[in-house]
Amino acid sequence: MATVARMSAIVHCHVVSSVATITLDSPGNRNALSVQLVTELAQALDRADQPDVRAVVLAHTPPVFCAGADLKERSSAPQPGADAPKNPMGTILEKLSSMAAPTIAAVDGPVRAGGVGIMAACDLVVVNSSVTFAFTEVRIGVAPAVISVPILARCGWSKLAAPFLTGETFDAATAKDMGLVTHVSDDVAATVQGLVKGILSGAPKAVAATKRVLRQGAPNLAEMAALSEALFRSEEAAEGMAAFIEKRPPAWMVPES
Repeated sequence: MATVARMSAIVHCHVVSSVATITLDSPGNRNALSVQLVTELAQALDRADQPDVRAVVLAHTPPVFCAGADLKERSSAPQPGADAPKNPMGTILEKLSSMAAPTIAAVDGPVRAGGVGIMAACDLVVVNSSVTFAFTEVRIGVAPAVISVPILARCGWSKLAAPFLTGETFDAATAKDMGLVTHVSDDVAATVQGLVKGILSGAPKAVAATKRVLRQGAPNLAEMAALSEALFRSEEAAEGMAAFIEKRPPAWMVPES
């Protein structure tokens, strides 16, 4: 009987002490957004969007974080019909921004095109000071369309105009100035570890509510007042204030390993 070769996984998800670490592990094609990688990343995000996870770290196998679309695969793929399913990249970008747990991109290598979109969809973006970026879409005859949604939510369009229209390469300092990244570090792992520790110090439901506030755009004062009152009446707030008064860690704190 003939055997069917099974592809090795190229996205890994490990959950330890309430933290899901998702690793892009396809260095042979620079972690390009192949059908396999996108499919497995969506599955990993579904696993991470569970109640036992309070922070998500999106990491990668060096040397490249993500080179964007797998152009060899895309150039030979059949054109989708009118009834094609929802864009899988859109699903990933939406999941990263909407899941309850804060998401952190840990970037230690170059990022291009669609990879920038995945990075930008995370709540916090930590990049090595040596990392470079480029929106190369126009140079192959397309536009940064789907990824513009999370990117324009972070950055003013005028600072994106030149990189979008020319495909020019820019550095980490420029990316931080435009708002594309939140942290530039010479030790990405240590910076991410500090951010994770801070997130786990907060009450899970309060952190999730704060993420929603950050993501919703201009807040409505009446809605925010109602949210504040509801949170102050919550079990988490009662525990947090009691812990403060009693000078002890709150119940949601994860013991340090």
